[in-house]
Amino acid sequence: MALEIMEVIPLESSRLEMLKQIADALAAQFGPNCEVVIHDLSAQNAEHPIVYIVNGHVTGRKVGDGASYVVVEQLTTNDPAPRDHLAYLTRTPDGKILKSSTVYIRNSKGKVSAILAINYDISKLLMVESAVHDLISTGESQPAEPEKIINVNDLLEELIAQSVALVGKPVALMNKDDKVKAIRFLSENGAFLVTKSGDKIAKYFGISKYTLYSYIDSKQQEGK
Repeated sequence: MALEIMEVIPLESSRLEMLKQIADALAAQFGPNCEVVIHDLSAQNAEHPIVYIVNGHVTGRKVGDGASYVVVEQLTTNDPAPRDHLAYLTRTPDGKILKSSTVYIRNSKGKVSAILAINYDISKLLMVESAVHDLISTGESQPAEPEKIINVNDLLEELIAQSVALVGKPVALMNKDDKVKAIRFLSENGAFLVTKSGDKIAKYFGISKYTLYSYIDSKQQEGK
């Protein structure tokens, strides 16, 4: 069964070259701790959207890698007017704390065709801040827990864990309604954009792929 993703929104080559130029400039300006990533959201790159990256050692990613959560979210919702998310904290799987910004790039027709992401490793700066905390503290409330940067290989595991937590019981104790609830959560949050996710999800919940997609179809029919 094929799932609808989003309309084809090609990233013009001239715009891609301009984004690469900007990425190189940002990385040169802020040094090796600054990672700059270009995600191509066109259909042909939906599963492997990273088309350019500078200082990929910051998060351990490379060209051709899969989507992060912010990319999957845009592919899933196809939001026509997403708001740029600037200067927020993220955390890598190996514990680095990054100051990140996500900028949505539109093509000549005004459609979102790419994402420019900037991730600056501030881990060492936070250690300095901790050492002089009494001098720089303003008494304001502490920031929330940093968001995670999750590669596509980890994203499916993360979403499955969230679906199980949503139901509130292990798979072995789930009835049909519980599994329908979990699988619909996965569908609504972009899990099926991940390559071969249907096989893995069906196996995890102990159902056939036919049953898996029937749960999704039943939700779509209810919405009509």
